Amino acid sequence: MSSEAEGRFHMMDVFSLTSGPRRAMLRTEDGVRIEAFHEPFPASVADTAVVVAHGFTGSLDRPAVRRAAGVLGRHAAAVVTFSFRGHGGSGGLSTLGDREVLDLAAAVRWARAQGHARVATVGFSMGGSVVLRQAALDRGTDAAPDAVAAVSAPARWYYRGTAPMRRLHWVVTRPAGRLVGRYGLRTRIDHRAWDPVPLPPVEAAARIAPTPLLIVHGDRDAYFPLDHPRTLAAAGDAELWLEPGMGHAENAAGEELLDRLGAWLVRR
Repeated sequence: MSSEAEGRFHMMDVFSLTSGPRRAMLRTEDGVRIEAFHEPFPASVADTAVVVAHGFTGSLDRPAVRRAAGVLGRHAAAVVTFSFRGHGGSGGLSTLGDREVLDLAAAVRWARAQGHARVATVGFSMGGSVVLRQAALDRGTDAAPDAVAAVSAPARWYYRGTAPMRRLHWVVTRPAGRLVGRYGLRTRIDHRAWDPVPLPPVEAAARIAPTPLLIVHGDRDAYFPLDHPRTLAAAGDAELWLEPGMGHAENAAGEELLDRLGAWLVRR
């Protein structure tokens, strides 16, 4: 996996556009085809599109992602969901948050191409690390978001301090684990190690200002303890929501939290 050439991304080759909700195949700067879905919400008054970045093993068609899109759409003019490389109907292989910044950049540019004045990003778990890094790396470009929210995101790489993260590292680093990922979790994982190691989320958070940044984390997150969100928020001078009783990522995000997230993303 390589972060070489990070910093400038573009979107190419949009296919199968229709009126109303639109499905498309986007092409990232490194040539990977990414499935995406633009869903307008006519009742909304704010001309903001919210781009949703799912967690590892997710996709745009997973129920938790569709539920999140529906609630966020109560506040936004549109919601764009997409599947990261190696997930769902997208091409390529998952690089665990490294090259995925290119996928998000393509989705943000596509949202702008639909005519939205503002584009905000929200990411869950791996997607949370991606929205942080993409906002930092794409500052000053047409892929830069207008507001960023990271939910259940790690602050640093290679964390193995919890049992779920040790299991995840086994899936990612072992041939047998990657087979489990492909056939059990429907996620195709790149076997190559990061070279170079991508910008850590905590360093990315420090580079996002003056773009508004929100860090959200559950106090029952089994993957990342509370030092992760606290470190991210302190690095980025961000707003921090510690959610009582919440577990990990989009599957644990309740309707009330998603409703508050939608309001924050549109108003900031």
